[in-house]
Amino acid sequence: MNITLHSTFLPHNDPEAALAFYRDTLGFEVRNDVAYGDMRWITVGAVDQPGTSIVLAPPGAAPGVTDEERRVIMEMMAKGTYAMMLFATKDLDGTFERLQARDAEIVQEPMEQPYGVRDFAVRDPAGNLLRIQQVR
Repeated sequence: MNITLHSTFLPHNDPEAALAFYRDTLGFEVRNDVAYGDMRWITVGAVDQPGTSIVLAPPGAAPGVTDEERRVIMEMMAKGTYAMMLFATKDLDGTFERLQARDAEIVQEPMEQPYGVRDFAVRDPAGNLLRIQQVR
């Protein structure tokens, strides 16, 4: 089998803030922007990875999700415990400096982890935790 990652979903609670962060702060290209009623799905991705996308989606938009479940999702997002993504870069320190200069919410500065990875962590505007790792 030859299976690759095509798209993954990450929740957002403010489409304009999410768009500004992923497009302007991280430098991703916008591939799609779809509104449906009062909801909005924004697809972004790294310019040099056209086959892999992140769909920024309203939390709990799937049918069958209760209001209570949506409330829990929003609480977990705010704490950074609902979703996490791992990114990689060849220039960890340069990436950290650029994100810090763009006022990204830094959670952890670059450091060697005990499990053999050097990385740092930021949160997106919805509270999702993003770890950026050094490619070795």
